[in-house]
Amino acid sequence: MTTTDTRELVYDTMRDAQAALIAAFAQVEEEGAPFAGLAPGSFSTSSWERPGGGGGTARVLTEGATFERAGVNVSAVHGAEVPPSVYQEKPATQGHPYFATGVSMVLHPRNPFAPTFHANLRYFEAGPERWFGGGMDMTPSYGFDEDAHHFHSTLKRYVEQHGVVEYPAVKDWCDRYFYLPHRKEMRGIGGIFFDNLQPEGEHGFERALAFISAGAQTIIDAYLPVVQRRLATPYGERQRAWQLYRRGRYVEFNLAYDRGTRFGLQTDGNIEAILMSLPPLARWEFQYQPEPGSPEAEMARFLTPQNWA
Repeated sequence: MTTTDTRELVYDTMRDAQAALIAAFAQVEEEGAPFAGLAPGSFSTSSWERPGGGGGTARVLTEGATFERAGVNVSAVHGAEVPPSVYQEKPATQGHPYFATGVSMVLHPRNPFAPTFHANLRYFEAGPERWFGGGMDMTPSYGFDEDAHHFHSTLKRYVEQHGVVEYPAVKDWCDRYFYLPHRKEMRGIGGIFFDNLQPEGEHGFERALAFISAGAQTIIDAYLPVVQRRLATPYGERQRAWQLYRRGRYVEFNLAYDRGTRFGLQTDGNIEAILMSLPPLARWEFQYQPEPGSPEAEMARFLTPQNWA
């Protein structure tokens, strides 16, 4: 298989994932309309070209019934030299041309009891190296043990069925990656995170691609039942204010630490697609502490690593 064939195969996989995810998210958007008392939203389409080479398509829903914002982006970009966000992690790639493609998504539900979700699946080539990466993590404002167990158990089955990464390792990597050092807490309840995936042996590339290809259905199975479980939960101003406060942590991580955000900015990517991951509304309070014993205070239990699966 030529380099061009490989790139087209992976890019097609990412586009297929985008289509499947949009269809599933749109269905849950419809389901939430009666509970929110709002008309369901729809995903707009915006394609873009990168001046340095490549481009992508952003599918974004704003002010919906279930999702206040939801976006699924796919892109394929190439350039003459890898950006710092890559060679700082892999020094051997410095100075080489690169190709990168992936699908990324963020969903910010309207109901404070439904968690935010983020995932990305990606492929990279730089000089003689090629590898896959990705991750899936969930960020609730209110913690529920049954939701955490379902989410992590689904991811654990996905990882173990394919056998290209070890579940304890990618679970721990996610706990460490989605951590806010200045807050000394995790962003959410974690999930899985992996990078530099280059399975050795015969059919190593095919095994890795199969793992990535199954990611879209895993996202649907792991996340959407949690949203559906919380759609009818009533909430008021207190829960909404807490949701916006917790969203502030999401913003802090994405702007200060997220690799994908840095890569997009360093490669002159589409700024609207890059910052689509941020919630439409968030808030910050000075020295705020939730009331002891409250559901808001209970959230702290979920922001430390646990064996939910």
